[in-house]
Amino acid sequence: MASPTSTNPAHAHFESFLQAQLCQDVLSSFQGLCGALGIEPGGGLPQYHKIKAQLNYWSAKSLWAKLDKRADQPEYQQGRACASTKCLVVGAGPCGLRAAVELALLGARVVLVEKRTKFSRHNVLHLWPFTIHDLRALGAKKFYGRFCTGTLDHISIRQLQLLLLKVALLLGVEIHWGVTFIGLQPPPKKGCGWRAQLQPSPSPQLANYEFDVLISAAGGKFVPEGFTVREMRGKLAIGITVNFVNRRTVEETQVPEISGVARIYNQSFFQNLLKATGIDLENIVYYKDDTHYFVMTAKKQCLLRLGVLRQDWQDTDRLLGNANVVPEALQRFARAAADFATNGKLGKLEFAKDAHGRPDISAFDFTSMMRAESSARVQEKHGARLLLGLVGDCLVEPFWPLGTGVARGFLAAFDAAWMVKRWAEGAEPLEVLAERESLYQLLSQTSPDNMHRNVAQYGLDPATRYPNLNLRAVTPNQVRDLYDVVAKEPVRKKSDKIDGGKPATGSAGTQEELLRWCQEQTAGYPGVHVTDLSTSWADGLALCALVHRLRPGLLEPSELQGVGALEATAWALRMAEHELGITPVLSAKAVVTGSDPLGLIAYLSHFHSAFKSMPHNPGSVSQGSQGTSSAVLFLGKLHRTLQRTRAQENGEDTGGKKPRLEVDAKTPSTEEPPVPEAGVPLTPPSQHQEAGAGDLCALCGEHLYILERLCADGRFFHRSCFRCHTCEATLWPGGYEQHPGDGHFYCLQHLPQAGHKEEGSDKGPESQDLPTPDENSMPSGPSGAVTPQERTAPAPSPSQPPRQRIRLSSPERKQLSSLNLTPDPELEPPPKPPRSCLALARQALEGSFVGWGMPVRSPQVPVAMEEEEEQSPPSSEEETEEEEAVALDSHTEQALQILAKNSGTMDKYPTWRRTLLRRAREEEMKRFCKAQAVQRRLNEIETALRELEAEGMKLELALRSQSRSPEQQKALWVEQLLQLVQKKNSLVAEEAELMITVQELKLEDKQWQLDQELRGYMNREETLKTPADRQAEDQVLRKLLDVVNQRDALIRFQEERRLSELASEPGAQG
Repeated sequence: MASPTSTNPAHAHFESFLQAQLCQDVLSSFQGLCGALGIEPGGGLPQYHKIKAQLNYWSAKSLWAKLDKRADQPEYQQGRACASTKCLVVGAGPCGLRAAVELALLGARVVLVEKRTKFSRHNVLHLWPFTIHDLRALGAKKFYGRFCTGTLDHISIRQLQLLLLKVALLLGVEIHWGVTFIGLQPPPKKGCGWRAQLQPSPSPQLANYEFDVLISAAGGKFVPEGFTVREMRGKLAIGITVNFVNRRTVEETQVPEISGVARIYNQSFFQNLLKATGIDLENIVYYKDDTHYFVMTAKKQCLLRLGVLRQDWQDTDRLLGNANVVPEALQRFARAAADFATNGKLGKLEFAKDAHGRPDISAFDFTSMMRAESSARVQEKHGARLLLGLVGDCLVEPFWPLGTGVARGFLAAFDAAWMVKRWAEGAEPLEVLAERESLYQLLSQTSPDNMHRNVAQYGLDPATRYPNLNLRAVTPNQVRDLYDVVAKEPVRKKSDKIDGGKPATGSAGTQEELLRWCQEQTAGYPGVHVTDLSTSWADGLALCALVHRLRPGLLEPSELQGVGALEATAWALRMAEHELGITPVLSAKAVVTGSDPLGLIAYLSHFHSAFKSMPHNPGSVSQGSQGTSSAVLFLGKLHRTLQRTRAQENGEDTGGKKPRLEVDAKTPSTEEPPVPEAGVPLTPPSQHQEAGAGDLCALCGEHLYILERLCADGRFFHRSCFRCHTCEATLWPGGYEQHPGDGHFYCLQHLPQAGHKEEGSDKGPESQDLPTPDENSMPSGPSGAVTPQERTAPAPSPSQPPRQRIRLSSPERKQLSSLNLTPDPELEPPPKPPRSCLALARQALEGSFVGWGMPVRSPQVPVAMEEEEEQSPPSSEEETEEEEAVALDSHTEQALQILAKNSGTMDKYPTWRRTLLRRAREEEMKRFCKAQAVQRRLNEIETALRELEAEGMKLELALRSQSRSPEQQKALWVEQLLQLVQKKNSLVAEEAELMITVQELKLEDKQWQLDQELRGYMNREETLKTPADRQAEDQVLRKLLDVVNQRDALIRFQEERRLSELASEPGAQG
């Protein structure tokens, strides 16, 4: 509010400008301010200095101080760095406005065109620490008092656009609304400059505006001519965004936000959601800003079943088109999901309105994302050069669950402005482009953890933001194709076949090279004479010799005397899979009969590519130097252990032997190999292993081509067939089980209990009327729900004696429930963030308040953010933070208070509660982003594997049908097929690595759930416990021990692999 004694109309206009919440109000109040001061708007940086000099108003002084501090950074050279540069910025999104602000600070003349006439996007953006500091330095708290006052750091797109628009206007950016950029108009003759083709017909001043820099920030659907974009595809992914009215009542402020919960590690929450509402989601996020903002990923079959989608179409544009989406059903869907996620505490949810006055809810496809192959170009005609740069979504479309969009968008805006500065300094165009592309290579790798920690030092210079910066990573010679005369070709879309993961090293190359390697590896074994890649392997001895060469000690060659060919081959296939991580692609019968020569060549090529660099002296391959993926081997052992554990729990016959724990601490396994006992023949292959024998899918019965074959439990399947019978999710080792009753495969979430039918397996929720869950069906929140006991137990403890009942005292149980597995610091185990908000808050409290008698740990947020929160007082009354209260359950609240009192934090740091919760939410956000990055890459790998299968099928058909083709052509086809096999093996290895991460996330979540359940029993009085309570407590305790053992095995597996990699590096022995 203006001062009561102030009669200056400029002061009232300035207050209106600060408080304006609509785009037109911002523009009209700024026009009024300039008119009252007698200043022409849009005059560049000199306009700002005139306003500051004439508006001697107490309310403006704090804003001038912030903007002056930014403008005084040396890179801007007091606004003279780009004084002779004229720029056109297309698009008034957050990234376009941020780029315009930087260019204005450099002293350039900046004209911005925007096709819209108002800001209406309520969707909320996650902010990284540096973006918070950057916006505060531009006066964000002055324009928007509630900026980052909750437990999560975010801002709605509309509010972010408004505050950046106000800064841009103050700095003299000339903005034209309702103007659409159509294309470039090259100079007609020498002496003229580049202009823009705009619609509708602009004013003569704008139509004749000549510029030498174009910054495009018009979104992913518009990329200027000359740029090539690449499409990154994954599995079908349907996102739903919805905004509800935030009335800011006391009840609404008490509802905690959800930083993100994902099915990949918290399956119980989504299972409860499915049972209560019929809604099947992959993830959900809830932010509280101007609106209650929810974003979630829904499954297509669920949307079809609930009537949200009318028909199933392969084309995603048609699937999610307006004609195929039922608005009322979509609204019921979103309201029910939001009610469930917040326990119904938001009351009656009313939809916010979008720009057209309709409910602000939409379904969108993020299956594919576009990425420009270059970030800048230079065009020249008649001696006039034009520098073109991309920022925002037209440079890289972000993957929304990672929350990287605005942060990387701002970084790209800074990098583009730095490019313009170098351009204005007279640097050679190719050098400017090479520097820009070097920075672009870093963009997709950036995260808050790998950038400079001190965000206060961030500036226009890239060296202040990126550690280990190399501006010569791309050379000028490599960007010559980015400097051209007027580009006449339209934008080309190149379908990217998805990064194939790690490059396939050690490709088998020719069949001759593969044969020569096999001969070297099997030389010296009695009775083994390898002369070809077919009949020489029929007796099984050559394959056994190859396995023995790579893993001596599994079996002595003399023990193979008298063993049949089929029996020996089956043993070799099984040992190669269990001990070497080589998954079979053909059956033992196919090897013996020679019915699948292409499959045998593909199988042997896996050995060659994995162990090509290994020495071939007998016994030279140590267990720690194996060439196959240790993650594939580890997951296989984990799955077999879990199978045996479930068989024990179900009372199945295990042959009187206690199963070994194959989830060993080290990989490869250091336990004794399974050497057959004297007089006991090798185990023959099971009947189901030979049924179908690799040529037919065990589920659908259709033919299996080599690259389509997926081996699981001794049988072969199509990857597209090997899915959960209930939810159709892809099945991975350690995460599925075959039901003994119906014979179908299920993920662990949907595995029916013995003697019970799976709810929803035969009949799903068919009603289109989505029920609103009542209090009894509500969980306490995504991170607070204590789920029922799991149907399946984790792997048993790796102890050799028979399992005995464990009796622990109450202190010992409490110590176990809070057990934190952390090896020696020098071992650098993978991080294990705690799951619950309480545990996260405890970690933040104990590790962040340095100097208050607490242990010192690495800071959880950058240094500048801590200093700003702890030391910097608000510069004016308007900037006092409006802290929102967040409700906690009594147990968490009491624990936080005890922790704070014991450390003296309550007296020394009054905002301890808010800080703890903020940091707890940050840790949850990191966990969610990690899970979503893994899920996205798994989806991309699955898409890439499908494409490889299609290519392999064509090659295999050609090889099998073209019997009269020249031998040279056949050899070429075989070589191409082997290359595809190596690509597939590389993708499968990367997939296994990601599944290790998934296992870590699941075990963390399961340990937290069991910990909460155990605490519930321990908090009861012993005299009040029934025998059933004590039995249940012991059962939970045993499960907790199993989970702890598995987490310990994962940690030691990661450490052993790290040490193995260090030992295998060149010069390690020296």
